[in-house]
Amino acid sequence: MKESFFVEKALNNNVLIASHSQYKEVVLIGKGIAFGKKKGDEISTEAVEKMFLLQDEAEQEQYKQILAHVDEKFIEVMNDIMTHIGKSVQAPLNEHIHVALTDHIAFALKRIQQGIQISNPFLIETKTLYAKEYAIAEDVIDIIHQKLGVKLPEGEVAFIALHIHSAVTRKNLSEVNQHSQLIHQIIRVIEDSLKIEIDRESIYYMRLIRHLHFAIDRVKKGEKVEESVRLADILRNEYPMHYSLAWKVIKVMQQSLKVPVYDAEAVYLTMHLQRLTAKEESE
Repeated sequence: MKESFFVEKALNNNVLIASHSQYKEVVLIGKGIAFGKKKGDEISTEAVEKMFLLQDEAEQEQYKQILAHVDEKFIEVMNDIMTHIGKSVQAPLNEHIHVALTDHIAFALKRIQQGIQISNPFLIETKTLYAKEYAIAEDVIDIIHQKLGVKLPEGEVAFIALHIHSAVTRKNLSEVNQHSQLIHQIIRVIEDSLKIEIDRESIYYMRLIRHLHFAIDRVKKGEKVEESVRLADILRNEYPMHYSLAWKVIKVMQQSLKVPVYDAEAVYLTMHLQRLTAKEESE
């Protein structure tokens, strides 16, 4: 940020669109940075607290529209939130989070004001899969509570965690959501087939969730795990019910992901299912 920025458009007192010889069009955030400024005015780098690029014109337009419907205090809080997330993950964030998370939290606050509650069916899965992002999201909820006086429900922690994970991994949020929904669907298939209710707090459940998550990642990347024919034969004979259920789960994954799943995945899934039910039966 050695060269000067020049005002293109002030969105409010603390946010403006500026031009730069190297970065082209950027969004600048800083306390009072846009106060009294007009198009063409120079902005000193000392006044800039946060800069991000929205190279996609549609995203930039969406961000402008969001800011037009929220107050200055909210933007200040979102700046604090983005700074906290950036420091916590210690990794570059996909700039899209500025649009997506600002929009999500603004809408969540509006729902609270209107007395509308939305449950999150993937809360436990999200907390298990993305523990670090979930902890950061809890901090975000606390920041909102402290600075805006609004306590968002626990379900929102999971939604925010998914936004953070999406920004860190640079995966599309819809892809991240697809993983959570697929795992949730698989867990229901397992519970229905085995006629059990899995303890969501158990280590066996957490291991199963993580295994499914990594299995989905492997399948999407086309990665093959080592297959032991002897082990497959043993499991098929010793635990026919679990082995059959593992293949049922494999078919659910194939239908959802639209890609083939290697046979070896059924072997490792069978072991997780057997451990899970052995634990349930021992209690």
